[in-house]
Amino acid sequence: MRILIDTNRYRDFCEGDPVAVDLFRRAQEIHIPAIVVAELRAGFAVGTRSQTNEETLNRFLHRSRVRVAAPDLATTRHYAQLFRQLRAQGTPIPTNDIWIAALAMQHDLMLASRDEHFRHLPQLPRIDG
Repeated sequence: MRILIDTNRYRDFCEGDPVAVDLFRRAQEIHIPAIVVAELRAGFAVGTRSQTNEETLNRFLHRSRVRVAAPDLATTRHYAQLFRQLRAQGTPIPTNDIWIAALAMQHDLMLASRDEHFRHLPQLPRIDG
């Protein structure tokens, strides 16, 4: 199984959540969007454990099964499609999450997130929980 993780699932894993830990252990590949890395680092910058959190993230990013997924021109086409769909449905979601969904669609990855608003995109393969 190849997964793309959202910020909340990374945090769950770091906090030892058994569902997240099991999911990460079973995954052949764990893709983390550059957007998620930016969200995490923004949180670290205003937190009290920024150095420790940064070190933990760097260790995670250097694991052999972990890959950073960055948007490119092909991602923008998926983004535009998802944006149009969400707008037509009247179900907007945060901009960063549209980018995350677009990366999952582009690379045929299962999205691991606890955010309920991803349910507005039924074509997006997801792992609940």
